[in-house]
Amino acid sequence: MRIGFLVSHPIQYFAPLFRELAKQCDLTVFYAHRQTAEQQARAGFDVAFEWDVDLLSGYHSKFLRNVARTPSTDRFFGCDTPEIAGEIAGGSFDGFVVPGWALRTYWQAVLACRRAGVPVFVRGDSQLVGPRSGAVRLAKAVAFRGVLRRFDGFLYVGQRNREYLQHYGAPSQRLFFSPHCVDNDAFRAASKAAGRSSLGHDSRPARRVLFVGKLIERKRPFDLLQAAARLAAERRPVDVAFAGSGDQQDALAAAAAASGVRAHFHGFVNQSELPGIYAAADVIVLPSDGRETWGLVVNEAMACGVPAVVSDAVGCGPDLVEPGLTGAVFPLGNVAALADGIGKVLTLDRARTRQALAERMETYSPARAAQGIAGAASALKSRSRTE
Repeated sequence: MRIGFLVSHPIQYFAPLFRELAKQCDLTVFYAHRQTAEQQARAGFDVAFEWDVDLLSGYHSKFLRNVARTPSTDRFFGCDTPEIAGEIAGGSFDGFVVPGWALRTYWQAVLACRRAGVPVFVRGDSQLVGPRSGAVRLAKAVAFRGVLRRFDGFLYVGQRNREYLQHYGAPSQRLFFSPHCVDNDAFRAASKAAGRSSLGHDSRPARRVLFVGKLIERKRPFDLLQAAARLAAERRPVDVAFAGSGDQQDALAAAAAASGVRAHFHGFVNQSELPGIYAAADVIVLPSDGRETWGLVVNEAMACGVPAVVSDAVGCGPDLVEPGLTGAVFPLGNVAALADGIGKVLTLDRARTRQALAERMETYSPARAAQGIAGAASALKSRSRTE
């Protein structure tokens, strides 16, 4: 099997999947853009940086020439790679994958696949979010049904993504499960090593609640701070740790000082340092709105044995969070319910929860995600021979 995969730029979450997929097929990954440290800062991290883990080894990759006038990954015309057409025409691919349709480069690949007769798959994580006006719903229904007809198969990463695809007309027989994932083994091993070298949970004066991500409005970090203040008022104090940077950091620090909540601001934390941050936590909280179409920091935390409390708008909730076992779910924006969820998760049996998390991560793993992609390409190839 020969499979091609086009991505905007090297992304830390894709590398483990590509390495696993390369074990199961002849894989070529194409990159449309080389992201600079300064562009990472403008993408919301609020600090210029390079990822400190290897994103390119273990699989074959090629950078395409981006001819966009202003190269970037945050606008449709920021990735323009005409040469992908020739790569697909001469690549003898059995299947080709793009992670969405928000960049010109993805449409260049889709059209090239249609011309070459190569089955093309989309693997995104969109979900149906929030109330919309009737006019907006109608316009999206018409437009997205047309978009989906351009694809031969659909790789859904979780329950809400599957519902989204079905809502816009993706045929059930062309849906294939390729779960969202991180490098579970690496996070697990590194967090265990960090835990052995730390003081441990029981030596702290309070349990630690962790937020990982950009400190921006849509991720609602203030909800966590307010929930911690509520728990303190109920004589259930917790420490709060924020791992990330963003335009709300100064305001959060001021609010924490004013409320008396013990808050630790790590700033931006690179990949190699994250397992140690997770190892020191008792629970991770992701209070984001519906624009958090998944929340891979929850995967990272769970790989390290840490349960999660997420809002009911966060995409990964139905897949990863089983209330009373692997975490809790609360209504978006309901600080009282968030505080209650944190309190309940902190009383869970730690050994039982860790076992349940380990079992859940066996499904949401790079191996299972790669199997889904290779299996989808094989299935469509077999069907084309019999049709």
